[in-house]
Amino acid sequence: MQVVCAAFFLWDATEDYIDLGQRSLNFHLSIESLAVLTLCIAIALEIGQFVGLVRREAHMVRSLTAAGRALHELIEEYFAEWRLTPSERDVATFLIKGADIAEIARLRGSAEGTVKAHLNAIYRKAGVSGRPALVSLLIEDLMTEPLIGRAAPAPTQGEPASREDRSGKDLTIG
Repeated sequence: MQVVCAAFFLWDATEDYIDLGQRSLNFHLSIESLAVLTLCIAIALEIGQFVGLVRREAHMVRSLTAAGRALHELIEEYFAEWRLTPSERDVATFLIKGADIAEIARLRGSAEGTVKAHLNAIYRKAGVSGRPALVSLLIEDLMTEPLIGRAAPAPTQGEPASREDRSGKDLTIG
């Protein structure tokens, strides 16, 4: 809309200037010229903001992709460490994504009892008691390991220099 208004005022100011010829500029032409200038500046500023927003969105998409990749790698590391079978990996993946037992069974084309057996094996291998503990284990590890090299705060007096999770994996940042 601003471009249309700027074009209209520019056209109108040009017509007025041509009509005046060499005579002195009048107040009306000055106001129209100021409106064109102001609209052009506003258009340039808005284009700058739009470009900034597009760049910010691209950066956020890259960051989200990197975070998704980090989560996937972390989950795959745990699955390998726990020595999950391919079927157990499928069930664990659906479980982490929030599917319930009936939905997992439907997605895999298997019986609910089979899914429950896989879940029990996954929980046993992971050393947790259920879905909340399994998801918590993954989230806690994501939150304690840096995705991008961040310096860890120095341990305070009396605090151990490192912390290990259930698997003995060092969770110290840095």
